Amino acid sequence: QVQLVEAGGGLVQAGGSLRLSCAASGRTFRSYAMAWFRQAPGKEREFVAAISFSGGTTRYADSVKGRFTISRDNGKMTLYLQMNSLKPEDTAVYYCGGRSGVISTTTNLYDYWGQGTQVTVSS
Repeated sequence: QVQLVEAGGGLVQAGGSLRLSCAASGRTFRSYAMAWFRQAPGKEREFVAAISFSGGTTRYADSVKGRFTISRDNGKMTLYLQMNSLKPEDTAVYYCGGRSGVISTTTNLYDYWGQGTQVTVSS
């Protein structure tokens, strides 16, 4: 069992930066692939970035490639998302998710979810 708690969201101007974190409990964190998804009002949850259990493999949505960086610290059992050059279209609730096995960009393949953290980018 893994419990996830996101933090770090807020209001930022376009072009600014935020760093999200996702703190995990449970000994299995270091064996889980982790990912960030986001959901804007009226839209489905969409993939943002994923990272393998070791941190050696990452994958990004085209919309955030080159601007966002996913990372993890297995010793601290924490997942991060560094978001730079933020745009108004990045506004959404950001969720971290965890799954056993390889990374995936598919929402319903993730077994564990946090409660989400709001990111609002003003123009």
